[in-house]
Amino acid sequence: MTADSFGDSPKYAPAPAPSQAALALFDLIQGARTHHLWHLLGWQDIRQRYRRSVLGPLWLTLSMGALVSALGFLYGMLFKVEVAIFVPHLALGFIVWTLISSTANEGCKVFIDAEGIIKQVGLPLTVHMYRLLWRNLLILFHNALVFVVVAAVFGVWPGWAGLLALPGLALLCLNGLWAILLLGIISARFRDVPPIVTSIVRICFFVTPIIWMPELVPARAAVLEFNPFYHLVEVVRAPLLGKVPALSSWIAVLIMTIGGWVLAFAFFRRYRWRIAYWV
Repeated sequence: MTADSFGDSPKYAPAPAPSQAALALFDLIQGARTHHLWHLLGWQDIRQRYRRSVLGPLWLTLSMGALVSALGFLYGMLFKVEVAIFVPHLALGFIVWTLISSTANEGCKVFIDAEGIIKQVGLPLTVHMYRLLWRNLLILFHNALVFVVVAAVFGVWPGWAGLLALPGLALLCLNGLWAILLLGIISARFRDVPPIVTSIVRICFFVTPIIWMPELVPARAAVLEFNPFYHLVEVVRAPLLGKVPALSSWIAVLIMTIGGWVLAFAFFRRYRWRIAYWV
């Protein structure tokens, strides 16, 4: 006799609960799909920063232009490098480094600063990650106007090699996303991490060829192969200067991208549900 013979309704086994890995992946996908929201929030962050300012976000461009102009001619004379070569190198270095450093430093506080939203609104946690990267990309686009002027003044034309800057920037953004996610989780738990990261980024600025050129220290140029920030800058800067980045730089950035995402996803899968309690 079956259960139906006695008029009982058939019983079904409950659907298995989704795994933490599936929930973490769903959060990443849903966060990316709500692009209309983090686009708006990113723009609002920029507007709020320059509220009641006459020039608004153009102050970003002017500040970067003044910095590049002053340091370009000063360090060009100190290093005895032709200004037409050094200033474009410096401008692109500063522009790309601003994206890297801002992403790392602000990434530490991505969940801490969003405490109110996290605790009151049921949004994917990764919305805040995408919002931060988008905000820094907007700053990058404003600063890019400085290089346009520099390229016009000194006759820099990247040619077809300049198209390689697009995949370079895409890889830079992918690395920025996993760095924000990983640093944001660790910093939410350990509040000493943000100042430590700030100090490390500041040191890395001086050991990365931003205000100096690798050609100035040929004896130690091989050391740069072990500097991940050099490769991240180079895959964007070299193409815009009309050069093809070395194969070692592409390989290094790809390894960082894959390895970083594996590590960040492992942390997110395990600690995603705790972030709301930590902040």
